[in-house]
Amino acid sequence: MSQRGKLMQRKFLKGVAVAFLIAAGSLFVVSAAEQEVISDGVFIGDKDVSGMTPDEAKAYVKGEVEKLGSSAITIQMGDAQVTKTWKELGLEWENKDLVDEVSQIGTTGNIVRRYKEQKDLQNQSSRFEIEYTMDESAQKAFVDSCVQFNSEPVEGSCYMGDDGRLHVEGGTDGLKLDVDATLVSLKEHLKDYEAGDTVIEASVQRTSPVLTAEMLEKMNNVLGTATTDYSASSWGRAKNVETATAKINGKLLMPGESYSVTEVVVPFTAENGYELAPSYEAGQVVDSYGGGICQVSTTLYNAVLKAELQVNSRSNHTMLVNYVDPSKDAAIAEGLMDLVFTNTLENPVYIAGSAYAGTLNFTIFGVETRPANRSIEFISETLSQTDPSSNIKLVAKTDQNVGYFTQVQSPHQGLSACLWKNIYYDGVLSETIQVNSSNYQASPAIYEIGVVTSNQALASALYTAIGQNDLSQVQSILANGVKESETPATEPPQIDVPQEPDPPVVVDPPVTEPPVVDPPVVEDPPATTDPGETMDPPEPDEFVQ
Repeated sequence: MSQRGKLMQRKFLKGVAVAFLIAAGSLFVVSAAEQEVISDGVFIGDKDVSGMTPDEAKAYVKGEVEKLGSSAITIQMGDAQVTKTWKELGLEWENKDLVDEVSQIGTTGNIVRRYKEQKDLQNQSSRFEIEYTMDESAQKAFVDSCVQFNSEPVEGSCYMGDDGRLHVEGGTDGLKLDVDATLVSLKEHLKDYEAGDTVIEASVQRTSPVLTAEMLEKMNNVLGTATTDYSASSWGRAKNVETATAKINGKLLMPGESYSVTEVVVPFTAENGYELAPSYEAGQVVDSYGGGICQVSTTLYNAVLKAELQVNSRSNHTMLVNYVDPSKDAAIAEGLMDLVFTNTLENPVYIAGSAYAGTLNFTIFGVETRPANRSIEFISETLSQTDPSSNIKLVAKTDQNVGYFTQVQSPHQGLSACLWKNIYYDGVLSETIQVNSSNYQASPAIYEIGVVTSNQALASALYTAIGQNDLSQVQSILANGVKESETPATEPPQIDVPQEPDPPVVVDPPVTEPPVVDPPVVEDPPATTDPGETMDPPEPDEFVQ
């Protein structure tokens, strides 16, 4: 071919190529202009947005943002929780030009660029992500709101069931929010920007209770128990016994903790649940709120002795009571006398008290650590006695007519006693320890004599006899004087008038230092190691304190 022919051929081929490119470009522009859709192979997140119009793609992205924004995030802390949405935590769509960016791939620029981008998408898809921003102060406030759920440990507890057994309820840990660690966990979750409700466990510091269920479940041993009878009490006295017992019942005494009975049961007022009942005051029997309360402290004292807790303070009554042996009583009086004891054991003890149908009981539960072959008993020993039979007191009643003659208090025997603790191993006496000593005052029989009369000589004679404390003279005057009186009177009673209920009197505190006394001779060891003891029912006239 000639040179001219070759030149003509090259021009022809070049013209064909240019025509092809112009035609392809024209078709591409026409197609893009007509369809206005995103090129094939373009993804937003995991969503293939190929073929979508920009408006459709923008609607999709907004839907994803709204879905994430309405998703709930919950921080769980123990049994409590707080919930916020992503939007409330400051979620914002940051790259709002995303749809415009993906819409331009393969559709803008010169023909070569567009062609190249289209060819690239055929070989490998292009992925774009929705970018967000968060409000860090909102996240911090979200975590801080959980501080309200901080809690102190709840100690385990126990109670006496109807089956007579000790039941245990376990405690719960105290929780304290670790703000920094919880905030890190929250941010770690937020960085994935995944829609859907989620729960994040708060980071906390736990504080275990001292009294765990495991510890309390070991407290199933009876360390000491004591029972007294109050069935002959008046309604008011019985009510006082039951009220005070209920106030003491259920006490869990920790190792090293001391317990004051008086602090728990006062004040002795109607508002605090007490009734009027006979009690001792300055050597007299008077009605006062809380009469009979000392039987409660006495019964508890005997249980404490058997549990071998430390007795810090104990006082005997000023006069004998009949519901326990001498030196086994424990009187209390607000501001004067108290029963105080301390749990010197390594484990807690539980005090269970019940007063029902005339039977009063206290039982102390705990962990038994004493040797199985060891037993104890408590022996009351009378050291001396004072006969009160000739001791009387006459009282003039200025609101009663002559002829009124009543014995209001029986005589009480004076007595000195001490309490011994015998310790046995395998039934053999090993040691005898003096626990306490007690001095009980003798108290007189008290008679009230009416002195109201129009017969001045008779009244004067009665006042003289009463002042001399001469009972026989009073009876003689009444026997003769009533017959001569202008005002008839009933025949005066004889000296052996029936006795009225006869109570003890709180006067002076007992001797705190026990005298040195030789222990009683022990003939036989106790038959069992039972920590309990039931007292014989007392006579009605002993029910006062």
